[in-house]
Amino acid sequence: MGEAVEIMFGNGFPVIHKDTSPIQTLHSNQQDCHWYEETIDDDLKWSFALNSVLHQGTSEYQDIALLDTKRFGKVLVIDGKMQSAERDEFIYHECLIHPALLFHPNPKTVFIMGGGEGSAAREILKHNTIEKVVMCDIDQEVVDFCRRFLTVNSEAFCNKKLELVIKDAKAELEKREEKFDIIVGDLADPVEGGPCYQLYTKSFYQNILKPKLTPNGIFVTQAGPAGIFTHKEVFTSIYNTMKQVFKYVKAYTAHVPSFADTWGWVMASDKEFDVDVNEMDRRIEERVEGELMYLNAPSFISAATLNKTISLALEKETEVYSEENARFIHGHGVAYRHI
Repeated sequence: MGEAVEIMFGNGFPVIHKDTSPIQTLHSNQQDCHWYEETIDDDLKWSFALNSVLHQGTSEYQDIALLDTKRFGKVLVIDGKMQSAERDEFIYHECLIHPALLFHPNPKTVFIMGGGEGSAAREILKHNTIEKVVMCDIDQEVVDFCRRFLTVNSEAFCNKKLELVIKDAKAELEKREEKFDIIVGDLADPVEGGPCYQLYTKSFYQNILKPKLTPNGIFVTQAGPAGIFTHKEVFTSIYNTMKQVFKYVKAYTAHVPSFADTWGWVMASDKEFDVDVNEMDRRIEERVEGELMYLNAPSFISAATLNKTISLALEKETEVYSEENARFIHGHGVAYRHI
């Protein structure tokens, strides 16, 4: 085995390793191989062979990297956590977006909290009922380099139905007078010192977000890792917090290969989720332009059928997410390192 040399970025990026071992290389004529390494927990890491580092830097709010990986294509990394990978982001974004839009009888307006890479907007704009999408991301730098490098979302960024706002989503929602049929939380995971954790709190859901939903409105958010070993990090707490604010709450999960884990989403409404399998598939056929790669009605039913461990954990969870009592996943944001 060759000696692995650590290359540390000065701004807090995860380690990138250079390994010259012929056993580690992916091609027989390749002498060097660089690796991106993400720390999942104190005793667990996840590594990817790299083609190149397309972008790295620290914005006002977070560390940002865009990597070209051999296995998963272009990968967006924020505060040391993978947010999206080119090869399988369709799983995450189809699960985040389409169930809520399909359960709604006639969704016309959507507000996205976060979503700077443009993939959530891309999926929303596949629905022919949509008239307006507001995408509100706090970080101009993230939006700028995603528009430059993630060409799969170019049409979404140019769509006349999309209104792009660079601002704190909490402040933007609070000041807007209009209401939305769907509000989407396409946010980074809550880490200490990160910009997003306040958008997972009961006070935010109750006092700011819910009043901005129409009577049939649905809120859906990504809710972090939801695997056997990871569901208690934030997933169960987010679910229980939403139960304190909305009458009906539905959790569902799917395996995302590039995340090396099962991922969770939670959607909530004061109107019951009563669309059956046949009706959901009918709505996909009537409303969605183009083919979905992952989601159909049976796969959603499967995603919402949780295993015994996860189901019991959701049922027994008592913690409510608040500014004073926040749960975080492993890692730290820019603000934490400046303390």
